[in-house]
Amino acid sequence: MEKPDKCQDAGRASKRCMKSHSSKQSLDCKKSGKALTFQGHKRGQYGQKIYVCDVCGKSFSYYCQLKRHVRTHTGEKPYKCKECGKAFTGISHFREHVRMHTGEKPYECKQCGKAFSWCTYLREHMRTHSGEKPYECKQCGKAFPYLKSLQGHVRIHTGEKPYVCNDCGKSYSCPKYFRKHVKTHSGVKPYECTECRKAFITSSSLREHMKTHSEEKPYQCQQCGKAFRYPRSLQGHMITHSEEKPYECQQCEKAYRCLISLQRHMKMHTGENF
Repeated sequence: MEKPDKCQDAGRASKRCMKSHSSKQSLDCKKSGKALTFQGHKRGQYGQKIYVCDVCGKSFSYYCQLKRHVRTHTGEKPYKCKECGKAFTGISHFREHVRMHTGEKPYECKQCGKAFSWCTYLREHMRTHSGEKPYECKQCGKAFPYLKSLQGHVRIHTGEKPYVCNDCGKSYSCPKYFRKHVKTHSGVKPYECTECRKAFITSSSLREHMKTHSEEKPYQCQQCGKAFRYPRSLQGHMITHSEEKPYECQQCEKAYRCLISLQRHMKMHTGENF
């Protein structure tokens, strides 16, 4: 039987001894330069996934990741918000949710100063400055900075509108606009402008409205220097610099640079008034 290597620290040829030292001892990895415990670092650095879910077979590098994943099968949500009662499977998502109530926004953009409660929102926001658009439509080639934007765009080609209002039956391709529409039935406008007292249904509408009281235009075109208050205004403007016409009519195949032009054109087919 092959004997394990002798432990350099304790001088014993023991598997248990070797394991206890290797799990606690820190080292400087030549590949990453990080000083971490050997066992945990080895798994993270070299992609070893030794913890396997018995339900779906998905594997993880760390036990805590497996434990959190298993809750997606059991439905267990141990982290509950005291403010609204919403529960979460993981503590990181719970902490990020709590910031919605406290208003804490620790992740700040160094370019424009805009702050976010979630680090993922900051990463996505940074693409408005860099111009990075990693998500591309396979049908028309149009690229987007966010995955959700691409998913919503694809529905323009398919005509799919999966989000249906239970009150009036109106359907939407985008969940964001669907949620906004649902709130119109309640009539409640909890977000009030401190400058003019105008009230809004959503906080995002209030934020956009607040820009009308300032001259700030943080979204600038890299080609001509024109600046805009809103990212969607910049996106619409950028199309004027290209010959791209991603919005195509399914009935006559006429194409347009912007969605509103396509929608206006579609009324010619439906007989609606302009």
